[in-house]
Amino acid sequence: MAIYDLPLEELKVFRPALEEPEDFEAFWAGTLTEARRVPLDPRFETAEFGLRTIETFDVGFRGYGGQEIKGWMLLPARREGSLPCVVEYIGYGGGRGFPYDWLPWSSAGFAHLVMDTRGQGSAWRPGDTPDRDEEGAGPQFPGFMTRGVLDPKAYYYRRLIVDAVRAVEAVRRHPEVDPDAVAVTGISQGGGLALAVAGLVPEVRLCLPDLPFLCAFRRATELTDSHPYQEIVRYCKIHRDKIDRVFRTLSYFDGLHFAARATSEALFSVGLLDEICPPSTVFAAYNHYGGPKSIRIYPYNNHEGGETFHLLEKIAFVRRRISG
Repeated sequence: MAIYDLPLEELKVFRPALEEPEDFEAFWAGTLTEARRVPLDPRFETAEFGLRTIETFDVGFRGYGGQEIKGWMLLPARREGSLPCVVEYIGYGGGRGFPYDWLPWSSAGFAHLVMDTRGQGSAWRPGDTPDRDEEGAGPQFPGFMTRGVLDPKAYYYRRLIVDAVRAVEAVRRHPEVDPDAVAVTGISQGGGLALAVAGLVPEVRLCLPDLPFLCAFRRATELTDSHPYQEIVRYCKIHRDKIDRVFRTLSYFDGLHFAARATSEALFSVGLLDEICPPSTVFAAYNHYGGPKSIRIYPYNNHEGGETFHLLEKIAFVRRRISG
């Protein structure tokens, strides 16, 4: 794949106008107020997987609509005092899998919470959390991008973003976590969720979105033929009379609008050959990001991004900022 998006010098200054709905803040304030009426009821139950240097816990907490959201909590077996914590969100189609899939952060000395993704977890890693909400009923293209897309209150990602916020709230209550030293991260969809949480939860200290999905929806659908953005394209191809409604709904969930409200320090990453999350959509979020920020650019990488090279950078970044 050759470079198909803007030249790098233009990407560095690409900052499209925000097209957020006038009630964006009221929508999310009301959504979170409603969600917080339900007790979190976080639970962290010991789970035995034969790991000697890491303690694993089966996690549950009440997300959107009071539904239990699953996850894993991993702690270094040898620890003293409260720990900085990294909350991680998963890429599109994946679930929480097994603790063996998530060893680096706890091995490096951090608390690590991995949030399962409601309704997903059957494309490339198994999950355990169904999406039981019925508000999103209605025609959709297969996948999650158009589930409830004609109404912001019914849209799938409203539920998922609430879950992601509640995950941070749950882990901040853990007795061995420093509530003032929480970072959020994720790749692709996980990066988009990290941006949303950074924009909605000012207590988050660090945001590390890799190749973030859910940014600049309209531009993405006009640039790439790849899924998952193609789910939106295919829906609009059939529902020709509903295109404006679709993109109005999506405007409540655009990572650019969350990024503009974020104040925590951020480390982004981008692959300049990325066909799934076009580089200009990542730079649009980065350039609108409201807090201190830096970005690592991988010029010859697609949606795999920096992989382990970048993980090394992230661990060093978090260690410098919140663990002394």
